[in-house]
Amino acid sequence: MKKLIILSWLVMLCLGLSAEPVMSKATLCGHITDEIDGSPLIGVSIMIPELGAATTTDTAGYYCLTDLPKKVVTVEVTYIGHQTIIYKVDLNSRQEADFRMKEATALLNEVVVRGFSGKSLLRDSPVPMAYVGAEQLHATTASNIIDALSQQPGLAQITTGGGISKPVIRGLGFNRLTVVSDGIRQEGNQWGDEHGIEVDANSVHDAQIIKGPASLMYGSDALAGVIVLGGFTAMPRNTTAGDLTAEYQSNNGMAAYSAHFGGNMGGWLWDGRWSQKLAHDYHNAADHYVVGSRLREQAAQALVGRGGSWGYSHLLLSYYHLTPSMPEGERSDHSDSYGKTLPFQQIHHYKAVATQSLLLGNATLTAIVGYQQNRRQEYEESRDEPGLDMQLHTINYDVRYSLRNTGAWQASAGANGMWQRNLNRGEERLIPAYQLFDLGVFATTGYKSGPWTLSGGLRMDHRHIHAFAWDDMFQRSSRSFSSLSGSLGLVYSPDTRNNLRLNLARGFRSPNLSELSSNGVHEGTQQYVVGNGSLKAEHSWQIDLGWDFTTDMLTTQLQLFANIIDNYIYSSRMAGEEREGLPVYQYRQGDARLLGGEALIDFHPIGPLHFQNTFSYVNSVQLHQPRESKYLPFTPAPRWNSELKYVFIRDGRSLNNTFVAASMECNLRQNHFYALNNTETATPSYTLFNLSAGTEIKWRHRRHITLLVTAENLFNRAYQSHLSRLKYVGGMNAANNRNGIFNMGRNITAKMTFYL
Repeated sequence: MKKLIILSWLVMLCLGLSAEPVMSKATLCGHITDEIDGSPLIGVSIMIPELGAATTTDTAGYYCLTDLPKKVVTVEVTYIGHQTIIYKVDLNSRQEADFRMKEATALLNEVVVRGFSGKSLLRDSPVPMAYVGAEQLHATTASNIIDALSQQPGLAQITTGGGISKPVIRGLGFNRLTVVSDGIRQEGNQWGDEHGIEVDANSVHDAQIIKGPASLMYGSDALAGVIVLGGFTAMPRNTTAGDLTAEYQSNNGMAAYSAHFGGNMGGWLWDGRWSQKLAHDYHNAADHYVVGSRLREQAAQALVGRGGSWGYSHLLLSYYHLTPSMPEGERSDHSDSYGKTLPFQQIHHYKAVATQSLLLGNATLTAIVGYQQNRRQEYEESRDEPGLDMQLHTINYDVRYSLRNTGAWQASAGANGMWQRNLNRGEERLIPAYQLFDLGVFATTGYKSGPWTLSGGLRMDHRHIHAFAWDDMFQRSSRSFSSLSGSLGLVYSPDTRNNLRLNLARGFRSPNLSELSSNGVHEGTQQYVVGNGSLKAEHSWQIDLGWDFTTDMLTTQLQLFANIIDNYIYSSRMAGEEREGLPVYQYRQGDARLLGGEALIDFHPIGPLHFQNTFSYVNSVQLHQPRESKYLPFTPAPRWNSELKYVFIRDGRSLNNTFVAASMECNLRQNHFYALNNTETATPSYTLFNLSAGTEIKWRHRRHITLLVTAENLFNRAYQSHLSRLKYVGGMNAANNRNGIFNMGRNITAKMTFYL
């Protein structure tokens, strides 16, 4: 199977690189101007997503795309601070298109997202989604990509120190959600509390967050939702460009930089990036310096490809190396060393992804094959010899045939899945060596008529896991799981101001090897974890209701959900049991119910001023249980985020997008926690205040420098997030009479990007 997939990958790449257009070519040219005064807009991005073709406007606001097929294509026009334009053009009869762009006074702009029935406008998706664009990501400072997204409504993160964050969507995390990067699902032993997402944040262009069961498109492990990280974007033909980003954070002395350079010569594409990050231990008002919270990170990425009227073909290679230390509760009055301190982890992640997209009449055939190798090592007693050493090999595959939206209908069908082999190369074992294979086939469709949009689909999955025996610690076992998943949704837009959504989805997740067969110490979380070989697959039914309302001065959004999960798997502390001096945790199962939602209000009385407020809430309970075991573990506290932002200069001659903003994050007290055997404890409320300011410096109509300064936790509040694993590490702190380690204190960040 492995050899067959690798051979198919190479054949697919060769076909793409040698493909020649079999149809007559077309061009699309025009001018883009400001709607108010008619002045030309410089640097506007014009893209045809299905071709991977892109260009930008010159000093006269003129653009021209060449080597296009004579067919109906979707043109996406984007410009910072302006409303996105989505427009269909029939290149058989039209090769000129002018656009007038309006400044963005509403938050819910039109963006193209990948829905269950293919690419569509965000407003036409019945599935609750959030989109984080390049401008918003660049204006966010964080130590990793999940931290950068964690303030989105409905999204939270489980943290273990400064460098490890695991996403949580509406109270569900771990293997209940999937992270997709470079077109394939990110696989890196992410089942552990202390295992993060091995993705370079600098390589992420934008992010799409699906909130709810997405098993229809992504199979098992997408029961809670999906985070799709957008990466490479094609440059205009016959151009080269690059940038250099430098960043410094005061709290942990983090120094980071990233260098990027790419080009497009006659349809031949290439792109490269190198990033590095160093940080010493962070500090706060309660613990002073948290020993073992330092990290090192290196990442590299290279892409080659070709694009034309026939489609595009890309080959991407990447490498990611993270060395986070693991806090064990020690505190210090001083720590400015960037060196390794025991215990620490060493993670190497290698990835190769080949993507081929071909236009076939009114359809698109897309095939993706990827290989990932994740090497996770833990050094406890020695800096040279790891105790734990796991090597995970993964081959991902995805083939889908999509009918392009030439009318009211659009549809797609395909198959995707993966093959995995995990090996234990160290003396210590947490899980047995195993082999996994899964396959899912799906079909989706969508129909749009006037104010109504209907979409849905069905999927069949099968997963087989085989665990290998090792001494008396692990037994040989094989398990198979199969399930039918689906989704059906409706969107009603009676006018340009209102948008109503309803969606019903069936989700599925098979237990992972950690849940089935764990038997060992998790150094990063100070637990001895025991698996449960009799676990069943999780199944869920979720219903979502949504309402969007947008005017020139006000944007509101309300999303409500109810989720019922059969056979919910969770980890519980066993009363009075210890192994190797640590408390014992074992996986159990029960039926769960989750209720909640997100609300957003963005008031913008004048164009430059925005006052945005969001509120996220989830109530997660285990059915038919007493109070101490009623609430599910890792349920985020209710959260209110507020931001007041003023843009002084939107499109000036020397400065651009110059803004100042003040924000607040208020996390309410979390009294709903899994109390059985002190597995979890209540968490007090806390409020953090932040300031930020930024601008772009222009010269000769081009952006040359971007500056950003932020101050987070401005008043140096000592607090503990309810989802911080360090809340249960370190014992009693005599200084404040509270258990565990606190989160990072005041942090001032300066970030600068130079554009070549």
